[in-house]
Amino acid sequence: MQKETIRFSRKDSAQFFRTLNKRVNDYFKENGIKKTGNWKLHLKAIVMFSLYLTPYFLMLSMDFPTWVQFLFTILMGVGMAGVGMNVMHDANHGSYSTKKWVNKIMGSSMYLLAGNVYNWQVQHNVLHHTYTNIHEHDEDMEAGRVLRFSKHAKWKKHHRFQHWYSVFLYGLLTFNWAITTDFKQMYKYTKRKLSFGKFPNPVLNWSTLAITKALYFVVWIVLPILFFDIPWWHVLIGFFIMHYVAGLILSIVFQLAHIVDEAETPLPDESGSMKNTWAIHQLFTTVNFGTKNKIVNWFTGGLNHQVEHHIFPHISHVHYTKIAKIVKQTAKEFNLPYNEYQTTRKAIISHFKHLRELGQKPSLQYQ
Repeated sequence: MQKETIRFSRKDSAQFFRTLNKRVNDYFKENGIKKTGNWKLHLKAIVMFSLYLTPYFLMLSMDFPTWVQFLFTILMGVGMAGVGMNVMHDANHGSYSTKKWVNKIMGSSMYLLAGNVYNWQVQHNVLHHTYTNIHEHDEDMEAGRVLRFSKHAKWKKHHRFQHWYSVFLYGLLTFNWAITTDFKQMYKYTKRKLSFGKFPNPVLNWSTLAITKALYFVVWIVLPILFFDIPWWHVLIGFFIMHYVAGLILSIVFQLAHIVDEAETPLPDESGSMKNTWAIHQLFTTVNFGTKNKIVNWFTGGLNHQVEHHIFPHISHVHYTKIAKIVKQTAKEFNLPYNEYQTTRKAIISHFKHLRELGQKPSLQYQ
């Protein structure tokens, strides 16, 4: 099956998306507000960057007990995940601001998270948002041989225990960005000539990757050791804790929206055609969770509103709570699913239950 052959159905006799899109557009027009971020998002950006960077500068300028440094690195991990979910994510979807240059600057915060903007936009904006939960097309569903996220993936004996060991691997997400993933993706995406927008110059792209990686490790590891006389093992342990906390948060938030019982993993037919239109496909493959929890709504950057985000990725997450009512009601009218877990706890239980089922049922093995 070639990855380029996927085609979504164009038959939507009931015109679900046209109706929904009109209602959402009317909401913004009637209330006189823009679809991009507002002061709430800008304030949140300040908070998240402060959580991420302030402890770092404090540790460079002052001497703290080891236990305080430990707490600081945890806080930095929380802030790191917060920047990713609230600032970088919206900006690289073009929804942080109406100004492209602002989105570009805020989207570049990806480099502070040890990632690469080009790679992220291809994997997330192009592959994940287009081919959501489609095996061998949505790379967010792939975890090599270690984890099995889809019933269409090949089953291995060690998958029987994945619901136990998976959570320990989730924390390595951003480490993989920093060390190996970005280089592999850059090679693969450049070879396939994939891009979100205009295809960048490969030489410039590789140069950007090399320079930003070098600067990242200089700032977070070399400078503290060489110029601030901080023990090397303190720096490395702190670096590990920060990344592990951020990776754990980011991984789990994503899994709760796609790797759960309620989210389907449909495949195209032999001709490469999908059963549903793109918009309806999103309803079957995405799940909301904890949308009544104000803390979850605020911290996850609306990633708990995956249904709204996948259908309207160009709209900032600060508006999802409001338009969710429109999406839910419209889906109901058209007799379409609107999947959601009332609490984050229920979503977490569903995720690990789903992992257990995928790991203990060889009958679901890829054919």
